[in-house]
Amino acid sequence: MSRATLSIGSNLGDRLAHLQGAVDALAGVLVAVSPVYETAPWGPVPQADYLNAVLIVEQAGVDGRGWLARARQIEDAAGRERAERWGPRSLDVDVVSVLSDDGVPVRSDDPELTLPHTRAHERAFVLVPWAAVEPAAVLPGHGVVAELAEASADPEAVRRRDELVLSWPRRVAAQ
Repeated sequence: MSRATLSIGSNLGDRLAHLQGAVDALAGVLVAVSPVYETAPWGPVPQADYLNAVLIVEQAGVDGRGWLARARQIEDAAGRERAERWGPRSLDVDVVSVLSDDGVPVRSDDPELTLPHTRAHERAFVLVPWAAVEPAAVLPGHGVVAELAEASADPEAVRRRDELVLSWPRRVAAQ
């Protein structure tokens, strides 16, 4: 079973609705959905704060490119425009890491899909939500996610928003 960690974020329009749209689009393959966090934007472009979450998804036979294609379809459905690097986004869906059907971490140096994600180990807005749902996970080449999150997190920079909830149906195991 291929397993991917996806980071989702929005800072335009109805931010929570954009995140919920990603959850809804992946409902059939979701394993876990993190709490929602609010974070300051990253990069040189002035813009509004983001809502962020992490999704864990599983589906047999999907490789890194397959997860990337699905992420882009979800972004497109949310009206994502790629006008400015590090600019505001209705929805950003990043493929952070992928485990193959055999449970082996997928590595890629392709500029279109770098796995694991190039800066994931530096980004508290990825690490903190990921650690909330999968603290023992390992970011290949960098270490245990919960430890990375603790080392990276400025408590003021990543604010958990418990009043904002992403709803999703939990999968029921086959009998």
